Amino acid sequence: MTDHARARVSNEESSSTPRSSAEVALPSHKGARGLQDELKERWSHSDEQPEHDQRPDGAKPMQTGVIVRRSLRVIAGLAIVAVFGWMPLRAVWQSSSVEAIVNSRLVTLRSPIDGRVSSLLDLSRQMGPVREGELVARIVNPRGDRMRLDDLRRQLARLENQRPTLSAKLATADSARQDLARQAAQFRDGRILQLEARTAELRTSIEAAATRLEEATAAVERASTLARSGAVSTVELARLTREQSVAQQAELAARIRLEGATVELAAARRGTYLGDSYNDRPSSVQREEEMRQRAEDLKADLMQVDAEIDWLAREMITERTRFVERSESNITLPAAGQIWEVMTSPGEDVRAGQPLLKVLDCTQALITANVTERVYNELQLGDHATFEPSDGGPGIDGTVTNLTGASGAPANLAINPDVLSKEPYRVTVTLPPVNVAASGCTVGRTGRVVFSGTKS
Repeated sequence: MTDHARARVSNEESSSTPRSSAEVALPSHKGARGLQDELKERWSHSDEQPEHDQRPDGAKPMQTGVIVRRSLRVIAGLAIVAVFGWMPLRAVWQSSSVEAIVNSRLVTLRSPIDGRVSSLLDLSRQMGPVREGELVARIVNPRGDRMRLDDLRRQLARLENQRPTLSAKLATADSARQDLARQAAQFRDGRILQLEARTAELRTSIEAAATRLEEATAAVERASTLARSGAVSTVELARLTREQSVAQQAELAARIRLEGATVELAAARRGTYLGDSYNDRPSSVQREEEMRQRAEDLKADLMQVDAEIDWLAREMITERTRFVERSESNITLPAAGQIWEVMTSPGEDVRAGQPLLKVLDCTQALITANVTERVYNELQLGDHATFEPSDGGPGIDGTVTNLTGASGAPANLAINPDVLSKEPYRVTVTLPPVNVAASGCTVGRTGRVVFSGTKS
């Protein structure tokens, strides 16, 4: 061993021996800089020991402890880098948004009529969640136009007053027609009896004429026999022959009159009357026909009045319903959500079409996100996306439904996409319908959207 080596061993032995408290204590006049120099000197002595040096008692060299400490430091540094650097690396590797916020469309409820607002919504919770179909306001118009309804009512009253008069006229006409029909029937029956009696008389006359003809014929035959013997003169024979001819013509005339009476009787039985002193129908029958026609006209007028009354009654029901709709209107919510903005107050006069309040449609949630230009150029409509809330809740799957890019497309959204200002490229993701009663209205919650790059 050389002198130099012996000197180093002696120095190590001297440094490895414990020092007294007096040697360890630093003089006060060195200050902070002196303390720092002393610490550097001690570390340098411990680091410069050779690997082949060993303590006399066979212990491992002190450099092994230094290596262990350095390894632990490296492992701790790598763990810190892995823990705190994983999230930025993950954000770089994934196609995700820079910002994302839960959004929802606004439903604007407008006044359907002119009138005054009568609010039925509890104003203490008007900005809270509301159910579908809930009554939020009522519009009352005390000056509703009822001119049409009053006109229909007047027409209906006039027809209802006119109907009893027509009914009375119809009853009178029916009664007169029945009287005239009875008179016509009596006249017809009497005329038929008269014609039957005449035909009977004519038949008797025919029989009498036939008897006279037979007597005249017998007288002519006797006279002809006596004339040949000279008992009867020629003059008497001529007279008897003339009487025979007259009797024959009388019988023929009676038969002809019987045929005429028979024709007249048949016509009377059919309701037609034949005669020289009157027309085919008597005045009672003609008046009965006129009264029947008048009764038919009155019946038609009465049916028309009844039809108009029925039409006016239906029209009044329709007009009354329309009047109620114009004078009163209940405003209900078309979907479950949350009152977003109230633009009126109870007692205010509003016009038809004036907005009353805006409601969030929480059943159809949207995600408004902005992305980098690289991610935006990779997206397509219909791509699958997952919204990860910032509060650590479960992710919600959705679909990319709108790519507006750098343009600020106007939309009836609760939160304007322009508030996301870190990146100019904007994306809209539609989420599936949610149960508002169970999950509430989550508009305004923040998070991030991860795009899978495949269409759903």
